[in-house]
Amino acid sequence: MGLVSYATFASPVGPLLLAADRLGLRRVYFENSKRTGPPPPHWKQDRGPLHEVIRQLEAYFDGALKDFNLPLSLEGTEFQLRVWRCLRNIPYGETISYGQLAQRIGKPKALRAVGLANGSNPIPIIIPCHRVIGSDGSLTGFGGGLPIKKKLLALEGKQMSLL
Repeated sequence: MGLVSYATFASPVGPLLLAADRLGLRRVYFENSKRTGPPPPHWKQDRGPLHEVIRQLEAYFDGALKDFNLPLSLEGTEFQLRVWRCLRNIPYGETISYGQLAQRIGKPKALRAVGLANGSNPIPIIIPCHRVIGSDGSLTGFGGGLPIKKKLLALEGKQMSLL
């Protein structure tokens, strides 16, 4: 793993803690989430390695970027990595259900496992787990909280009636 650099980014959905290593972006944490604690002591505060991540996030929140093009440093099980790769293929402004996600990875009966993998996504927004909704169109689980999920979908032009 080596050196991990981190920085805080003031986004329209609240402060984000970004972390990267030499391979790419490792984490996006919602600072106001119950899941997020302080950065580990071995991480180094340094915006330099995160400059392009911040630039692309700014463009995304301004509505000028629909597809992130960043190197990612992902760690997870093969199943998680498969789910996260599939999430990256959900187009901007579109949503799919957990069932559709399970179908897309070839595991139609693995709804619960797909939901858990989606929920353990270490790089939300960039790996767009917010685009996965309930089969009835309802908003379900999101690490940053449902209000943030609602804002992200609204930004992308979906679920406008929820605002």
